[in-house]
Amino acid sequence: MSWAGLAIMIATETATLLRIEPFWSWNTPIAWTGFILFADGIVYRARGRSWIRSAPREFALLALASIPLWIVFEGYNLIIENWYYTGLPENFWLRQLGYAWSFATIWPALFEGAELIAVLRTQRAGKAGRAGEAGGASPPALPALWISIGAAMLIVPFLVRPDVARYLAAPIWLGFIFLLEPVNRRLGAQPLTRESIINLSLSGVLCGVLWEFWNYWSRAKWHYSVPIMENLKVFEMPVPGYLGFPPFALECFTMYVFLRRLFTNLGRTIAL
Repeated sequence: MSWAGLAIMIATETATLLRIEPFWSWNTPIAWTGFILFADGIVYRARGRSWIRSAPREFALLALASIPLWIVFEGYNLIIENWYYTGLPENFWLRQLGYAWSFATIWPALFEGAELIAVLRTQRAGKAGRAGEAGGASPPALPALWISIGAAMLIVPFLVRPDVARYLAAPIWLGFIFLLEPVNRRLGAQPLTRESIINLSLSGVLCGVLWEFWNYWSRAKWHYSVPIMENLKVFEMPVPGYLGFPPFALECFTMYVFLRRLFTNLGRTIAL
């Protein structure tokens, strides 16, 4: 599976650089599908278990949940106006398929990336156990305070003028962590640990760079209108924007385990 995923990533990026359709227009979802297969294959060989092979039902749930979870941030973008899309299919239904496929890869890519990072860190350290199982974290003190801070971060973009809201991406990329992590602990959902924070943060960096790399040459792509250092970019992303990928990965985790705890009886530990 890892070789197939690697082949997909190489083939779609090569075709995109040559502007060969449908790869040029669909490079993002195709490349991310390849990455997910690539990471899952490596994790399975290292651990003997992985998302796709060992928990296909939850992997499907994760991919489906990824769509509405990302739409939350698309909703926020209607207020902060930090990115927009160009080159999308003119056909309405084809465009919706592109949205759904692309959005469905976001959470799986981050989680597969975190497990890949965990495997690489474990191998490098020469440990026998999984990195994701080590390093517990104590429950946050004053959970009501953290929940209040998170709620305030997520509400404030709605309360200010549009020209001010454009500068409030940071509270959005942090707010769900403060809001949901104490709630998850109270509900008995899987909490963030020291190891999962490290692995998810590194996955955020890895996936962030790949998102921007694959997006840059694609015909159907996003552009940023972030009002901070707009002229200093790596690919399409202004340099400060890369700081948002690690907390975004942590947010993805807290949001998903919250939904999983509320709506499913899945008790499997996510080995990040």
